[in-house]
Amino acid sequence: MINKAKLHLPECPTITYDTEFKPKDCEELLRSGVKESGVYTVWLRNRVTGEGPLNVFCDMETDGGGWTVIQRRGDYGNPFDFFFEDWERYKSGFGDIKEDFWLGNDFIFALTNQRLYSVRFDLWSVDGRKVHALYDTFWIDDENHKYALHIKGYSGDAGDSLFPNHDNRSFTTKDQDNDANVKENCAVSYRGAWWYAGCLISNLNGLYLRGPHDNQGEGINWLTFKGLNESLLATEIKFRPKDFKFNHI
Repeated sequence: MINKAKLHLPECPTITYDTEFKPKDCEELLRSGVKESGVYTVWLRNRVTGEGPLNVFCDMETDGGGWTVIQRRGDYGNPFDFFFEDWERYKSGFGDIKEDFWLGNDFIFALTNQRLYSVRFDLWSVDGRKVHALYDTFWIDDENHKYALHIKGYSGDAGDSLFPNHDNRSFTTKDQDNDANVKENCAVSYRGAWWYAGCLISNLNGLYLRGPHDNQGEGINWLTFKGLNESLLATEIKFRPKDFKFNHI
């Protein structure tokens, strides 16, 4: 059994590389010779964020590496409702990128619109199981379009708890209701923030309830893995170019 979700994370290495090199994502860092997972600087070039540096966590180990991590949940001592945040916090990001964090929707938009990307969801349950869901197409829109999610092409062993229900859905928080449910704000009802439809079959920014819970959908839930009444122990969401090949490295 996993006692602490953070046990699966490596120590962050000291960052050293050519200061003239301005990688756009972790896959470019991997191709440049960076092999250790940890916090690195990538460079944004985007009309929303402008051009400049951004620190991200790179997973250089999972399935060949090159993943830029945009979300992590785990047992890091934060309040159980740490992710029950408002629009501005999800826009700019919050948390510690070595522990619990959301990178920020402006940054996720900027990063995922540079190239064609796939996305991976790694999920850990309280009984020690680990599964994943991989989608071969992934990006989000800008704030003017409510950070709408675009995702398709599932494979993996977690089951598909995103497509088509959450595809093409706007992001919703407790103070900005953009979901398809005319009777309620799904973020308020299910204590999270997500690309809700009316309302959910996944809720990875829900409450950290660590195992079985009574209120359906309030936890860190993935319908096709442990259902909507058992909150997961840990999650990571990460993306890399969809044309990634091991022989690039």
